[in-house]
Amino acid sequence: MKYTQLGRTGLKVSRLVLGTMNFGPQTDEADSHTIMDAALDAGINFFDTANVYGWGENKGRTETIIGNWFARGGERRDKVVIATKVYGNMAPDGETAWPNHDKLSALNIRRAVDASLQRLQTDYIDLYQFHHIDRSTPFEEIWQAIDTLVRQGKILYAGSSNFPGYKIAQANEIAARRGGTIGLVSEQCLYNLAERRAEMEVIPAAQDYGLGVIPWSPLHGGLLGGIIKKEVQGGRRATGRAADTLKDPAARARIQAYEDLVDKHGLEPGEVALAWLLTRPGVTGPIVGPRTAEQLESAIRASELELTEELLAGLDEIFPGPGPSPEAFAW
Repeated sequence: MKYTQLGRTGLKVSRLVLGTMNFGPQTDEADSHTIMDAALDAGINFFDTANVYGWGENKGRTETIIGNWFARGGERRDKVVIATKVYGNMAPDGETAWPNHDKLSALNIRRAVDASLQRLQTDYIDLYQFHHIDRSTPFEEIWQAIDTLVRQGKILYAGSSNFPGYKIAQANEIAARRGGTIGLVSEQCLYNLAERRAEMEVIPAAQDYGLGVIPWSPLHGGLLGGIIKKEVQGGRRATGRAADTLKDPAARARIQAYEDLVDKHGLEPGEVALAWLLTRPGVTGPIVGPRTAEQLESAIRASELELTEELLAGLDEIFPGPGPSPEAFAW
């Protein structure tokens, strides 16, 4: 496994990030523990979760599964860089959050971090991420809360998720004016071959401010994982975002062209999609969310894959990026 620094920090993390969103809803605790053991054995030391994972009436369940794995010992906690998130309503789906029980007020950050620490069975969180922008809370308040948690030893670094470029800039400019705080060190964003809008402003902002970029949904909801081939062979059918996209004839033709190109090079679509992200400037590592040990093995193979210039050029032809801003939208 290859490693890199997380943004401008001294923290060394693996080029693959183990996503845990399936732990609980789709993968039971025993299998989740097996996957985490296999990831650690393969050298993956960067695990990502969120306080709301588990979903429905089981929000927090995923952190609990990870905490139970840490509690098994074997230096599991010491070897893992654990990242979790705060923002969402922790009440069961459909119920309104009690005032100050969601978003990024200093009160909710304090409450949420203590709850995550308890579920994770640890006394500190390596990377504490804001799951969404909070339009109602000024960054001065957010950084005051984060600085307090850092001094208390409850978190080490702060990161963002789903932030637009201007919010990354705003957050770090305010952090710099306050002094004594490192500001955001990472941005977790939707980024893959089929969704490259982050290249316009989010990734340039992250690079300028020294944030590591952590792409989520690297296969775009399964769209880039050989979905058409699987349908033809009678395997798993597209659902969600992938199914909606394939209803568009032009989009389906693009995915078919992608699968044909990858097949021409004797490679697997999902592995190529992951390997492509690892070639992109500013990317720390994509989040892979395996439901099974076999899916984890495929992701690990992708991390060692070297893509030829010919294949990279072909991918750009099928999935052209938007180009830099302002040229991408101004002229």
